[in-house]
Amino acid sequence: EYFEGCTDVWVPDQLRSAVLRPCRYEPEINRSYQELARHYGAVVIPARPGKAKDKARVESMVQVAQRWILARLRNRTFFSLEDLNAAIAVLLEDLNGRKMQKIGKSRRELWEQIDRPALKALPTHRYEPAEWKVCRVNIDYHIEVAKHIYSVPSPLQGQEVEARVTSAMIEVYSHGKRLLSHPRRYDGRPSTVPEHMPSSHRAHAEWTPSRL
Repeated sequence: EYFEGCTDVWVPDQLRSAVLRPCRYEPEINRSYQELARHYGAVVIPARPGKAKDKARVESMVQVAQRWILARLRNRTFFSLEDLNAAIAVLLEDLNGRKMQKIGKSRRELWEQIDRPALKALPTHRYEPAEWKVCRVNIDYHIEVAKHIYSVPSPLQGQEVEARVTSAMIEVYSHGKRLLSHPRRYDGRPSTVPEHMPSSHRAHAEWTPSRL
């Protein structure tokens, strides 16, 4: 299911922001990073630890940048990040316009001829960052997310569920399946759906003050 519709491959290092559990063969990918890749139609296959050839093209470009940009700036002193970036931008233009000996063309020319025509259109909607949190359902059939409580079906009391948190929505998953969603609230008031309550609680909640 994860690979369905994916046409590109991202090959990062096994850094913490991309890989939760490093492994030579089956690393565990960060859920948020995996969702980002899926949004852009890509699959994440990290390079193996200590195997720079898994991303040889990137490693070679790092070497080129060190040789043609950083080395030329090594004797200069900069007092702000803006000044440093401006100097790098000038040298980067020079590097991209320099003809390569073996090919006889510059990197900019190859970009225009090969890379630009292969670019795909961006998705129709922007990617919305989401965080994942493991929550235990309290005895009151609510979970806590960012100091706010949201109800889940009462039979889930005591179980662990996963909450996918965005700026506007809280989605609750159990065993990989999406169960429900709540609009995210910031006012500190509980979000309780009557259908999530046990029948006895729901009956008491319907009592009027005079009946109480």
